[in-house]
Amino acid sequence: MTPFSYERATDAQGAVALGARAGAKYLGGGTNLVDLMRETIEHPQVLVDVTGLSREIVETADGGLKIGAGVKNTAVAADRRVCERYPLLVQATLAGASAQIRNMATVGGNLLQRTRCIYFYDDAARCNKRAPGEGCDAIEGINRNHAILGASGACVATHPSDMCVALAALDAVVSVQGPGGAREIPFLDLHRLPGDTPQIETALLPAELITAVTLPPNRLAARSGYRKVRDRASYAFALVSVAAGLQLEGGVIKDVRLALGGVAHKPWRARAAEAVLKGAPATETLFRQAAETELATAQGLRDNAFKIELSRRVIADVLARLSHSGETAR
Repeated sequence: MTPFSYERATDAQGAVALGARAGAKYLGGGTNLVDLMRETIEHPQVLVDVTGLSREIVETADGGLKIGAGVKNTAVAADRRVCERYPLLVQATLAGASAQIRNMATVGGNLLQRTRCIYFYDDAARCNKRAPGEGCDAIEGINRNHAILGASGACVATHPSDMCVALAALDAVVSVQGPGGAREIPFLDLHRLPGDTPQIETALLPAELITAVTLPPNRLAARSGYRKVRDRASYAFALVSVAAGLQLEGGVIKDVRLALGGVAHKPWRARAAEAVLKGAPATETLFRQAAETELATAQGLRDNAFKIELSRRVIADVLARLSHSGETAR
């Protein structure tokens, strides 16, 4: 592990000043960053500890919630207001990691998780995300867990977070503080597709610190849920996951939210499927049509082409279950 210095921030402004130092990285729960340092993938010169900042969940004036970036995942899943208003976020958070990791991991850190692609972690392999211009060994290698949507010839890695899939479906907004002041980023604009620069993973500017995530009021809580399909039940990363919410009136879909995980370089908002669903009668034929439309541009690799049909089936099944019940679907 490369030697580094350690600084503990006492407020956001001080954290940003420390984060502007050369080679600085913000440290939340450390459940991803410390692993990457141990594997010599990350080499920060300065660790800025922000675990004491932004640790509250507060009401917003319109009935939403503002969740501080320093709030632990356990606290998110246990908060009564989150459970009542955003049950799919609770389900995604609980599906994402063991209790021990949830006790350490923070909301801000969850948003900034790096991929779990095996070639990214292997410094003997070619990886454009780790070393731009080297190439991508995953394309011709073992790629069962890799992307089928939004990938490029430079990178086929997937984003690992379950929480982020739920936040994508919930139209969250991310608050950040940086050297240029405070700003807000729509959650769907936070993460980037790889293109030719997969090493640039987010829209954050240098030294910007995530301070909170705001959830707008949710009218789809009664018919919402998170489904995660994985190789084993004990906290594996998703092959495919679906976060969904429906609002029905007289059997017609008045509103819908749909996001996918395990299939792309970022949490994937299923806009094409939503367009098919909105305003139409809720039928299983429609759900399958919406899934087909969303996956129309999907491209499989040697080992992961099964994800295309798996995604179609999981989308259709989740929507069908939600349409038949006023309770959250797991």
